Order: sequence, then C-alpha cells, then structure tokens
Amino acid sequence: MKKFFSFVRIEHTLFSLPLIYSGVLLGSKNGAPPLRILLLVLAAATGARTVAFALNRIIDRQIDGRNPRTAMRDLPSGRMTLWEAAWVTVTGLALYGGSAWLISDFCFMLSPIPLIIFVVYPTMKRYTPLAHFGVGLGLAMGPLGGWFAVSPSFENLLPPALLSVFTLFWVAGFDIIYSTLDENFDREESLYSFPALFGRRTALRFSALFHLVAFGVLVALFFTSVFSLLALPLLLLTGCLLYLEQRKAEDVELAFFRINSVAGFVVLCMVLIGVYG
Repeated sequence: MKKFFSFVRIEHTLFSLPLIYSGVLLGSKNGAPPLRILLLVLAAATGARTVAFALNRIIDRQIDGRNPRTAMRDLPSGRMTLWEAAWVTVTGLALYGGSAWLISDFCFMLSPIPLIIFVVYPTMKRYTPLAHFGVGLGLAMGPLGGWFAVSPSFENLLPPALLSVFTLFWVAGFDIIYSTLDENFDREESLYSFPALFGRRTALRFSALFHLVAFGVLVALFFTSVFSLLALPLLLLTGCLLYLEQRKAEDVELAFFRINSVAGFVVLCMVLIGVYG
C-alpha cells in the first residue's frame, strides 16, 4: 500500500475532488444529491486520478530517470516494475469505468473522453508548450463529470462549463509554477515547458495571467449561478489565494501544494453556500 500511494500520489486528488463535487452541487439545485451518487462520484474520481497519474508515470518513466529531481520515483528507481504499474492502471480503470456504469448509462458512454486526454497530455510536452493546458484539460473534465452524475444531459451546461474553464486556467497556471523546478532540465531535453521556452520570469507572468483569467471566469460563475452575499467572501478569498500563490511562486511547495489544496475547497464551499445557502 505504501508503494501504491507513493506511485499514484493519491493526495493530489485534493486538487480535483472539490471541483468535481462543486459540479455535483451545481447540478443538484433541486435537492441534495443522493448518498449513493456521492460515493460513486468519489470512487470514479479516485479511479480516474489513479489512471491519469499511473499513465503519466509510465509514459514519462525514461524522462524521469534522466531528471535528477525525479530519478528516485518508483519506476525509474526500480522500486516498482512496469508490470506492477500496469496493474495499478488497470485497477484504476476498472474502478473508474465500473463507477461510471453504476452512475448512469449516459456517464458510462462519456467515460472514455477523459481517458483519451489522460493518454495524450503526458506526451504533449515533447512537442508543444500547450502541455500545461493538457494537464488543465484533464482536471477540467472533473466538474463536468460531477454535473453529469446528477444531471445526465447536455442541457443548461453553462454553470459546469464555467467551472471547467476556471479549472483549466487555474491548473495551467499552477502547473507552470511547478514546472519552474525543471527549467534547466527541460531546456536540455528540448521539452516544451513555458519556463524552458520563455524563461522563468516570463513563464510566471503567463501563470499570473492565466490565474487572472481563471478568477474572471469564477466571477462570471458566481453572478450567473452561485450569487449569494454569504458566498461573496469565499469568492474574494479565492482571488486572494490565487494572488498569494503568485506572490509565493518561489516556494513551490507552498504555492503548488498547500495553497492550491485550500483554494479548491474554498471554491467548493462557495458553491455549496451559493446553491443551498
């Protein structure tokens, strides 16, 4: 179990799970979602996150082995075999697919779409700087998935679409901050990250721009679907956290992991109060 949790970094689900449940809440304005759906969404999210992370580690194992920062990860260090990693992927896929099937036929039919993104985005940094948006797109599927779990149709998609666009730019912005750790390595390996292409300072300016766009989209969501004076402080707090993340970009551990974990739950609380407050 220790090897499994080290491999898939299950704690990174903290970035996506609050946004997924925000999508669930936006789709449940007529009443609280059933406990069964909440549990199945949790299972599907865990399975999807396992697949995404495992595929990322498998596809990048050779690059990780050449990077001093990542050489001690499970696959390049030999602590986990490729066969074991494949079984982790299959297990996550079974959990994700089975949960989607139990939620509804509609969700099961749409379930391959995120999987395609999970396969494509780990390869993107080899040929395009839009790789940061590939990561964002993978997580941006979460709010839509949460919405479809309780509202299985393409009607009235503006709220979850706005939440997904927020997630896209939010994640792209903080992925740029994280990639500053590998600026020199990416440049030597001819990998397409913003820091490697534009330099750290310019890359962080793009990150700040993307977070500004993300906050603007969240404001649009607030006034179109979540409006509540009780939720307004949480909207402002989200903006403050995004600003703080940019100010503390030098400390990647603080900016990437801690602030982002809090920001997701603040958005969830904002949606919760706006929908049911």
